[in-house]
Parts: sequence; C-alpha cells; structure tokens
Amino acid sequence: MTRLLIVDDSPLMRRLLGGIFTAEGDFEIAFARNGIEALEQLTAFKPDVITLDVNMPEMDGLTCLDRIMLERPCPVVMVSSLTEAGASTTLEAFELGAVDFITKPDRAISLEIDTLAPKIVGTVRAASRARLPSSLRLAERVRLRSGLEYRPHSALPRLPATEALPRRQIKFAPAHGVVLIGASTGGPPALDTVLSQLPARFPWPVVVAQHMPSSFTGPLARRLDKLCALTVIEVAHPMPLAPGYIYIGRGDADVIIGNRPNGPLVLAAPSLPEHRWHPSVDRLVDSAMQHFAAERLLGVLMTGMGSDGAEAMTRLKGEGGRTIAEAEESAVVWGMPGELVRRGGAQVIAPLERIADQIMGMVGRS
Repeated sequence: MTRLLIVDDSPLMRRLLGGIFTAEGDFEIAFARNGIEALEQLTAFKPDVITLDVNMPEMDGLTCLDRIMLERPCPVVMVSSLTEAGASTTLEAFELGAVDFITKPDRAISLEIDTLAPKIVGTVRAASRARLPSSLRLAERVRLRSGLEYRPHSALPRLPATEALPRRQIKFAPAHGVVLIGASTGGPPALDTVLSQLPARFPWPVVVAQHMPSSFTGPLARRLDKLCALTVIEVAHPMPLAPGYIYIGRGDADVIIGNRPNGPLVLAAPSLPEHRWHPSVDRLVDSAMQHFAAERLLGVLMTGMGSDGAEAMTRLKGEGGRTIAEAEESAVVWGMPGELVRRGGAQVIAPLERIADQIMGMVGRS
C-alpha cells in the first residue's frame, strides 16, 4: 500500500481526492487541513507521497513544503491553479523540492474531477516512485537538526547566473547547430541546473520541450532568464533561431524548427493527437532533423515519466547525431532517459550535474 497524505483546506477537495485514491484500492490515505496538521502527520502517518495545496490558512503550502523537505523529505505533488500566479508559485515549489504538480479545475470541481482522475492518479503514482536527491537542501537540514538558525524559503539565496556578461555586448555568428532538450516530471529544477551552467558565449541555440501547461511555460522562461547567462524566451510565435538564446516551447502546443530563406526559425505549432505529451520532444527532434544535418544536432533527454523523445533521439543517434541521457542516479523519474538508454539511443549517460559539461564538450568539438 502507498501511504498518501492529502493536504487541502477545502473539505470538498479532500473528499474528491480521497474518493479517487480510495477507488484505486492500493492507497492508504490520511488528510490534513493545513500545513500545521500536515507537519504533524509527517511523523504520525509517515507518508510515501503528499498532495499539497498552495493556499491554506495558518500555514500555506510553500511554507509547509519548505519544512517537509527539511524535516522528513518525501515526494510532494503541488495542487496548483492554472493562473500565472499559480504557475510562479509552483515553480518556486520546484525550487524547494516539489516533484510535480496537478492543476485544479477552473470550473466546477465536482463536474471535472472524473475526467481529471486518471491524470491525477498517474502523476501521484509516478511521484511516489520518485527519488529525491540525497543532497537536496542538505546544508539546511544539517543546520536545522543542529539547532542552528533556520532561514525560511523566502530568505534562501538565489542561484547566480554563469558568466553574466551584459547581453548587448555579445555578438554571435550564425547558428551552425542546435541543442534539443526534453524533460517532464522533475524537469524545472533540472533545467535550472543545466542551463545556468552554459556560458554567455555558448555557440549554439538551445530549444527546450518541457511538458507543461501554457500558463506555466512563460513564467518558467522568465525565471530561467534570471538564472542564465543566455537569454531565455518562451516560443509564442515564429522567431529566428539564433545563438545566445534558450527557447522554451509554449505549453499545450508543440515547439518545432522550420526554415525560411533568411535562415532557420523556431515556432509553436498546434499539438498533434498522436503525441501524448506537449510540447512533444519527439516532434521537436523530428522537425530539427528535417532542417539540420544529424551531426549538427545534440539531443538531451532528462527526467520525466513515459518515453517521449526516446524514439526520435534514437533515430538521431543512428543517423550520426549526438545524444545525452540523464543517469538514473540523479533523475527524479528515470522514464524518458531510461527508455532512451534501453533503446540504445544514448551516446552518453551522465548525472545531472555533469550534463552541462558534456554539452559544452560536444558542441566545442563541432
């Protein structure tokens, strides 16, 4: 049995979520009405996974998450609204250690919950199997257990950008290749780690397909732009594909590479039903292979459940392109990169903290 703690101040939401997981038959469920009760359940119930609402009285979701990750780390799925404010809060939750999120219906919850139930269950099941890095906020945990001063999440230092040169002073030659990155569950903090290490003079553009709703990818791009030496933008309309930029595919659509007489471009395309997840990593890689020689492409597949990207990146490697799969030891969910490895499509398997070095080494030899 999987021990699930549902934390929500809404009696209706607790009842609906409880009903979904009770019907599954393999969940033992406990409830908490706010963050204070949730922290009490950490030791009393010892959950394997937690769903955590953001807006609650007495102790909000972010403050509670902060304490969970310091006192008894376990996989947490945030319950978020599909608003820009909800997206920004969820991204902050990822920084604190949350594994994934589910979205609240924007209409009558009781009318939509049956439709959303399979995705909710799938997300929580995947999260329950997620591995949290043993180093996650280790220094803070040591300080807390040693009785030293505790700093709440709002006081934590932000990750500085790498080689943050004034962007207007940097001049680039035309793009000779493209880095293609795919990620899903656990992806935002993984992107933080990898993209923040790329230097301002990195010679290839980077295109990212991160499975997310459209209301989340804009805030994700803006957040990454503050961390990275390269300029990070969301692909909401066709734009030139140029070095010096990291392009984040818009959610609920696909991000693809095309071509015009004056050069390659990146654009958002309506999602296709044959691809389950969006932005689709497979479709991104396939589109890039139509306009660039395989040896001018580098595919990177990071944490996420499912297999999106594995098929196309295996073909890319077979045609002479280069590929990197995140190692199982660092992936929150080793689904997508694991499938790439199983298919023989990974040229390099690297832990998260070494992926940026691998990218720079491969592009530097081009």
